[in-house]
Amino acid sequence: MCRVLLSAILILKQSPPKVYPEFVPQIGAGYGRYTLREADFWTCGFFPGTLYSLLERLSRYPHAIPFVRGTQIDGLQGLELSQENLLSLCRTWAEPLHSMTGRTDTHDLGFIVQPALQLDWELTGNRRSLNSLITAANSLATRYDEKVRAIRSWDLINKKDLKIISMDENFIVIIDSLCNLDLLFFASTHSDSDRLALIAKRHAKTLLHTHLRPESSSAPSRSKYQGQLYSTCHVANIDPRTGQVKGRMTAQGYANDSTWSRGQAWAILGYAQTYNWTKDKTFLDAACGLAEYFLQRLGSHHEVPWDFDAPVEDPEHLVMDSSAGAIAANGMLIISEALAMTQQPILSKSFQNYALRLVKNLLTYSLAEEKARFAIASRQRGTGNMDELIVEDVIPGRYFDAVLKNATANNNVGANRRYWNHGLVYADYYLMRFGNELLRMNIDREAQD
Repeated sequence: MCRVLLSAILILKQSPPKVYPEFVPQIGAGYGRYTLREADFWTCGFFPGTLYSLLERLSRYPHAIPFVRGTQIDGLQGLELSQENLLSLCRTWAEPLHSMTGRTDTHDLGFIVQPALQLDWELTGNRRSLNSLITAANSLATRYDEKVRAIRSWDLINKKDLKIISMDENFIVIIDSLCNLDLLFFASTHSDSDRLALIAKRHAKTLLHTHLRPESSSAPSRSKYQGQLYSTCHVANIDPRTGQVKGRMTAQGYANDSTWSRGQAWAILGYAQTYNWTKDKTFLDAACGLAEYFLQRLGSHHEVPWDFDAPVEDPEHLVMDSSAGAIAANGMLIISEALAMTQQPILSKSFQNYALRLVKNLLTYSLAEEKARFAIASRQRGTGNMDELIVEDVIPGRYFDAVLKNATANNNVGANRRYWNHGLVYADYYLMRFGNELLRMNIDREAQD
């Protein structure tokens, strides 16, 4: 986590920031350093969300931060990792997000504003952040269509091999959209707007039919779940005049009929979250069926492939997606808690064990080896010297800005840009969230399968 703080400080050459971290190349030009994207790109909320997750851990679970004893940094007497200073850094990175809450040109408002601003509200009671979340939810709701009974994800598709440009004849919905519903449910409970929750629930029900593909399996259940299994398509194109599906395809997976692993993970997490809000068993069954299919396709592999159906040309250099593993693990942890609450302890424990196993494998095979540490530097101030807390590379010159490696943003052959084998900002965010959820649930870090 030292590296995250270092990146936050080094990148921030202007206040507020105008660019945000997206990915970290593992090879070639830019190796080890964050590649930055414009502030309105859909991933902009994850880096400030990671910082706020650090703040949450420091304020709620300081015992779980290995380099902190109370608030004093171990081995650096007299210097502290101040909650006040960290909050200031968090709010600097979150500031541009408030101005994005009125956007109606994107379905990604949940990803953009919720990781940081919800924690700002919950940890500090900052009503400005709560108001921004509610504004963003209402902006997202403007993309809902009653005939389709869904929220439009993309206005168009403009790939090398696929162009869909007429909004009058096409209504594009992607599987990722399920994870933006959490914003609508949250805002609904904090604004007494039943309409926001109704839109979210209708969207989730629509995707049960447009994006989930029933699957059969003769293999024994890995999680002990015995219900219907589901794979997912990435994109569904719906006729806005009739509400009928015109076609199913992919924009980031291997093929239209393949199972893109991160898309499957988005669905697991999205339906688990939706069940938490609605307590509609249909959504819990969907989440379980999606998770069991994910586990069956993963098989005995330790690392998650970028697409479960992509050919493996070189087993020694498998194209992986650590972000899919982190997202799926969060979903399975929510499933586990939901099953425990519905008096299904055996199934609950099974999903919890698989969530833990996924993250253990991430830490074993994808955790960046390049380490950073806190240190003391003396700076001359006026007539004397003052000790300052800094972050430095453990081995000088060996650095990697992200926590996890082996992620894949987009490896689709028709993509305008293909890039894989890198650190990815939302892989780190969901890893951090998983750790905080374990602490909230008081799950022992040594829990075994």
